[in-house]
Parts: sequence; structure tokens; C-alpha cells
Amino acid sequence: MELDLNGIHQLAREQDIDAETVDEALSEALRLAYLKTPHAAKHARVELDPRAGSFTIWARDEIAQEPTEDNPHPAPALGEEYDDTPKDFGRLAASTARQVISQLFRKAEDDKIFGAFSGQKGKLITGVVQQDAKDTANVHVAVGDVEALLPRREQVPGERYRHGERIRVYVVNVSRGLKGPEIIVSRSHPELVRKLFEREVPELVSGAVSIMAIAREAGARTKVAVRANTQGVNPKGALIGPGGSRVRAVIENLGQEKIDIVDWSNDPAKFIAAALSPANVTDVHVVSEKNQTAIAFIPEDQLSLAIGKEGQNARLAAKLTGWKIGIESEEAYARKKAEQLVRAHGEHKAVETDGDEARG
Repeated sequence: MELDLNGIHQLAREQDIDAETVDEALSEALRLAYLKTPHAAKHARVELDPRAGSFTIWARDEIAQEPTEDNPHPAPALGEEYDDTPKDFGRLAASTARQVISQLFRKAEDDKIFGAFSGQKGKLITGVVQQDAKDTANVHVAVGDVEALLPRREQVPGERYRHGERIRVYVVNVSRGLKGPEIIVSRSHPELVRKLFEREVPELVSGAVSIMAIAREAGARTKVAVRANTQGVNPKGALIGPGGSRVRAVIENLGQEKIDIVDWSNDPAKFIAAALSPANVTDVHVVSEKNQTAIAFIPEDQLSLAIGKEGQNARLAAKLTGWKIGIESEEAYARKKAEQLVRAHGEHKAVETDGDEARG
């Protein structure tokens, strides 16, 4: 049966698909198509002849075997091969070949995309917003010839994405989906902030400064904890930049989200005090290192600043440090301690009086 194998191989070469892969896929597809034809033999193989531009289906019939005492239910034997290529198989063979080539081309294209983006996971990329009328919940981001998906869960509350707008996104995951490679990107991920700072701060790239922790409520506020790895380097100053230029460039990419840059410390009390900035923390009492709980003492006039609007500052400080932080007024605590001392002193006097009466 005629089939333009040379033409098929030529198309495959243009897509960097080797002839052996094409022949294997085509042979199997033709065999399965043959098995669906009337009176097809159960056992068949396909032989391709690229020189002649043809293929042959070789079939073998089952031959029943006589049962014996040792083998009462013998498996049938297979007879000699014979040419069972259907005479009217040409149209079906051509259609099958088209399907196989189409599938191989799609797989090759998917493999290229997956290969190109598999190394992009965890990186920052720039794309162009493409709105899809059939998928209003998600935003599609064109990155070259590929579309990445910005799902609703990875979007920033209140942030608008206009068709044709260029945006920077963080690649969360690259996987093989049912419809090909699936590239999931994010605008709300905390690591987006790290990658944006790395673009602006040479000290982060050189290793002189490290971002140790990030706590983010996308669209509202982010806290970043930094430390210096090189003597004489001011880590906060490195991220802020001359005249605030570096942090301002990051904020512009985040839609005016507020950013607090604080000093990291391996001393929990110092780190918690820094994390609660811009409030001034006078003291931190570590309640339990095992359970990571602590109480921060704040001047009464700065309590609202430490807690923040709807508890945001305290919540982000807890996320940043990984500690459960109680916040208490310094003055109220001092008054409480004074009352306890007065009470304890009064109780001590009462005990002494009772003792004197008993002796008298």
C-alpha cells in the first residue's frame, strides 16, 4: 500500500524528530487501524518501506492445538505470516499518518516549550497581558510565543491587568498538563519581591547582603529582613539605595505596595523588636523558645503603630520571625508590676501582724 514516507520523514526532520520515532509511531497507529477493520487477524505487524514509499501489513492466524494429558488447554500456535493489507486501506492509512504526524509535531513543540521553561521555575520573567474572553477568572501572560497563566489565586487583590500591558511575574511552576506545558506565574508570591530586589541591588547578587526572610500581604505591605555578610556593609542601606532609589524601583513594580526593610538577627528578641518597626520596642520577653512565643513591650502612644491597621503590622512581624508575638503596653505592664509589689508587700505585713498577735 502506497504511503509518502519520504515526505513524512522530511517534515519530521524540519521539526527535529528522528525517522525512527516517526516509523515506530506510524507502524503502531497503522496496526491499530488495521485491527479495527472487518475480519482483521488478531496478530499483525506493519512493515514500512521508505524506498518504495509503501507499507505492508503482515498477519498471522491462530491455529488450535490438540489437548494432551500434560496440557489439556494448550495455547493456539501462530501460522505463517501473510500479506493482509486491505485493498481499500489507502484513505484510512493517509488519515492515520496525518494524525500521527500532527501528534508528534505537537509533542515536539510541547517538549521544546517545556524544556525552555523548566529552568525558569523560581525566576522572574516579563510578559504581556493577554485577556481571554473565555477565561475571565485568570489572566494570560504572553512570554514570547508561549502563554503563561496568572490564576486568580496568584493575582494581587485590587491590581488591574490591562490587555497589552507589560508586567513582571514570578514563575511558580512548570508542568506537563493535559493540553501541553502549563506555566503558572504569580504577582502575589513573596519571592517576587526578592527577585525584584535582586534586579536593583548588586550587593544581593554578589552575596555581600542576604534577604533572610520575607512576609507579604500582596497589594498592601511587605516586610523584608536582611543581614550583611561582608563587614562594613549596611544591609538596609543597600536595599534602600541612594535617596531611596532602589526600594522605590521595587515599589513601582508592585503597584505602590509598602515595604519595610528590617535587620535580621539570630537573637529572637532583637529580631522581633526589629520586625515590629516602625514602632519603637522597649523590651522583648521570650516566654518559650520551644513554642516560639514572646511578649513585646511598647510605649503606650505607639501601640496602634505596633499593631497596625487591622493588626497588619503585628501579623506580618509574626510571619517574618516565625514567632507568636504578644504586644503589651510598657506603661500598663509597669503599673501592673507596681500593683503586684504593693499587694505582695501588704500581704507580707498582714502575715507579720498575725504573727505578733499569736506571740502576744
